[in-house]
Amino acid sequence: MHHRLILMPSGRQGEVADGATLLDAARQLGVELEAICGGRQTCGKCLVALEQGQFLKHSITSTADHLTPPGENERAYAAAHGLNLETWRMACAACISGDVLLHIPETSLARKQVILKAARDMVIEVAPAVRLVYVEVEPASLGGAGDWQRLQKALAEQWQLDGMEIDVSLLRRLQAALRAGGWKVTITLWDERQVIRVEPGYVESLYGLAVDVGSTTIVCHLCDLLTGQVIATEAMMNPQVRYGEDLMSRVSYATGEAGGLGRLHHAAVKAVNDLADRAAGTAGIDTAAITDIILVGNTIMHHLLLGIDPVELGQVPFALATEAAVDLRARELGLNVLHPGAQAHLLPCIAGYVGADCVAALLASLPFPQDEVLLILDIGTNAEIMLVAGSRILVTSSPTGPAFEGAQIRHGQRAAFGAIERFRLDGTSGTARYRVIGDERWSDQLQPGHSLTPTGICGSGIIEIVAELFSAGYVAPSGYFPPTGNHPRIRAAGKSTEFVLAEADETSGSREIVVTQFDIRAVQLAKAALYAGARLLMDHLGVERVDRIHLAGAFGSYIDPVYAMTIGMIPDCDLSRVIAVGNAAGDGARLALLNAAARRQAAELARRAEFVETAAHPRFQDLFVEAMALPHASDSFPHLADLKP
Repeated sequence: MHHRLILMPSGRQGEVADGATLLDAARQLGVELEAICGGRQTCGKCLVALEQGQFLKHSITSTADHLTPPGENERAYAAAHGLNLETWRMACAACISGDVLLHIPETSLARKQVILKAARDMVIEVAPAVRLVYVEVEPASLGGAGDWQRLQKALAEQWQLDGMEIDVSLLRRLQAALRAGGWKVTITLWDERQVIRVEPGYVESLYGLAVDVGSTTIVCHLCDLLTGQVIATEAMMNPQVRYGEDLMSRVSYATGEAGGLGRLHHAAVKAVNDLADRAAGTAGIDTAAITDIILVGNTIMHHLLLGIDPVELGQVPFALATEAAVDLRARELGLNVLHPGAQAHLLPCIAGYVGADCVAALLASLPFPQDEVLLILDIGTNAEIMLVAGSRILVTSSPTGPAFEGAQIRHGQRAAFGAIERFRLDGTSGTARYRVIGDERWSDQLQPGHSLTPTGICGSGIIEIVAELFSAGYVAPSGYFPPTGNHPRIRAAGKSTEFVLAEADETSGSREIVVTQFDIRAVQLAKAALYAGARLLMDHLGVERVDRIHLAGAFGSYIDPVYAMTIGMIPDCDLSRVIAVGNAAGDGARLALLNAAARRQAAELARRAEFVETAAHPRFQDLFVEAMALPHASDSFPHLADLKP
């Protein structure tokens, strides 16, 4: 038996089997939903809204009894989060027993995220590892040398290129290309020693990809290797998220689930193939014209891309299979949409949890400022921290957790449309207002009867909320709300306290959004881990202040430095020198793609970098505890004080 399923607002619809979960049915129709917990009914990220009534346009009647009743787990989640199960259902729990029309909120879509990573303007000397040479080859003759041997001779005579090699996959195409071009061909060389492409006649096109394989987001820049221009940028959520949101969950999945490593590897590779296809389509080129690709990522992503079991990275001493740069054919990774001879280069790693993305961020920061102390923070679930002073480079990683990405927050979510991203609180009147992604209006600027319909709180929003509550005196330096609420929006919630950001609106269908005491503690834990890691490097180097801070990554690029410093997330610094540098890892990858010498620079940076372990360091726990206070238990912030009237 089959039933009709309609998914709005996408309009996807089709027949699905009786008894199928909404999660599986949506996937069958090509709509990928968030399922961070793997369908265990715990994360609540796959929530969908049941639309009830007769829908003449679609010739169906959609009712609550066309879904299986909520089970114990779903009822418990709904009670804890104030959900009305007449409307909201977990897609992983509810099974289809009749025709259904659903509304899929933006927050439940796995691949509909606001991605802020984009290439920034950089001055790069274009000298890639691949280049074109045009040659005229002596025609074949009876009893003469083979086609490859005559091409080798032409390369030596016309370009002084001796001892060239050719891949067997290209050897299969060589003869047809030579004859199609009338013995005149354009050769693509890699590293001045290997022929990787032969095109009939004169060709003037050379393309490559720079890919940042992040834990949450994969970003791909398609570049013209002749001009250095980025001709297309594509991004998507890392599909590995469905197997685990954080890195250790993926390590556990790879090592504990039968076939887990293969699924994680193929998910990442398929994503890169898909992004390459999309980028090529946007630019109007064939993916087979792409002959070089640079890949960067943290150490777990690095190993999973290579199909290496990350089990050793999940336990002390966090040993890498290799820390050196890796060169191989792209097809050996499974990147089969590129040219068969395309080369892939993975930048080197530094230590167990300081990977190629960290090296790429350092590369993008060159030249380092002279006579200054530069702090680079790439903020995510696992933050990479880099401190540069003179000839020394210190690096570490710090487990900040997913709070900055909206996880572990009661109404937290990733940066999608409808998420509260900005918050202001008047310390005198107590008036609160907010703004959501996708709408430039503030909540206090709306016409009567209008609503912003917030869906949750993203990372930049939760930082501003905590900072504003603290600055206005509604949250103590300890992070606690006062014993008795001194603001009408502060109320008791069981044994805890919470602040009401947005009230439920039945007209618009929006739910109540609150910030709880536990949310503030999650932010404190995350910011303390970040600050303590930076402070540990500063102490190791013997410096009290930093002169410049670069905030990297999608999240780091979007937070307001004033609010980050207000809660003690970053050390004191002249705020005019706290700079959002965008996707530094992606920029470093682009540098290495466009300039072969940059790859050697990356190897040198990795060699020079001094890794400082945080978890095992005797000072880290003390630094962490001190950094729990807002903004800090003992460190001063004179540049923050200068902002106050």
